[in-house]
Amino acid sequence: MKTPNPHNPINTYINIVLLTLLLAWSFLIVRPFVTLIVWSIILAVSLYPIYLRILGLTKGKKKGLITSLFILVLLGLIITPTINLTSSLIDSGKKFYAKLDEGSLKIPPPKEDVADWPLIGDRLYGAWSQASTDLERFISSYTDEIQSSLSWFFGSFAGLLGSVAIGLFALIIAGVFMSSADSGYKAGVQFANRLRPGKGKEFMDMCTSTIRSVVKGILLVAIIQAVLAYIGFIVIQLPAASVFAVLVLIFAIIQLPPLIAMIPAIAIVFSYAETTPAIIFTIYAIIVSMSDSFLKPILLGKGLETPMLVILIGALGGMMLQGILGLFIGPVVLAIAYNLYLSWVSYEGETVPAATETKKGKG
Repeated sequence: MKTPNPHNPINTYINIVLLTLLLAWSFLIVRPFVTLIVWSIILAVSLYPIYLRILGLTKGKKKGLITSLFILVLLGLIITPTINLTSSLIDSGKKFYAKLDEGSLKIPPPKEDVADWPLIGDRLYGAWSQASTDLERFISSYTDEIQSSLSWFFGSFAGLLGSVAIGLFALIIAGVFMSSADSGYKAGVQFANRLRPGKGKEFMDMCTSTIRSVVKGILLVAIIQAVLAYIGFIVIQLPAASVFAVLVLIFAIIQLPPLIAMIPAIAIVFSYAETTPAIIFTIYAIIVSMSDSFLKPILLGKGLETPMLVILIGALGGMMLQGILGLFIGPVVLAIAYNLYLSWVSYEGETVPAATETKKGKG
């Protein structure tokens, strides 16, 4: 029996087809978990410096136990406020519907200056007055609007809970990644060396520093916006100012306009404050919500060798293409492409002078 010739073109084509089918099949199997895995990598890269410091305090002893405790603490920081917020909303909803069913729900009448609010004053004053005098008629008159608002709210809240659930699973997987970070880093360097021989470590360091820079930038921008909003809430004497500040922080972190969280605060302010201070507060809230547009360009690429413009375009373009996940992946992909381009250009630049010198020598 003849041994198959490995250099036979037919055998080569068959191997290529089989390999392509195997890769495609593997991708289809992994595809449902791609988002979860990418989030886990982002969390692992972002949290790894803190994780290393904690391991340093224990001198690397009982690594598995420390990793488990670290992840459990982080899970608790996410689960506890989520449960409190959900239970609070459920209790408030039950009380609201109980009062509505008993007919004991009373809406206080609006102030006269509500009608002077810009753009929506007259319409809001009329609807508010109707709700305060005849709530059943108000509900029947605005049934479609109320249903659409409730659908939007519950849909958004369900989406938020889904994101939290994904984040919890990603955090657990991130713990596994962090516990085996050394082998993962070496594998990443070897893969990067395939793209650009001898540049693997440089590319891996660039990827990790880019992810951490974007995470730090987003968190710092969110904190600045929350602090600015909190100052405005305190000055205007808004009830539950700290709760609204936390909502601004959450919305800013998940890359939703903080103004969404501040709209209820603006409505409350207009219900008790004079028109002029309320309008000034509204303008201030809009400025705080839009402040990320000039804070992100300053903070996202801070401390990186890659130009800030490349990081900013990657973040904005990635977010437009893939949502919040693209906000982290976009800068990494664009930074890798940018550095590959620079490597290619510098390589060409090195060979051209050599060719020129050879021609001069022959001349």
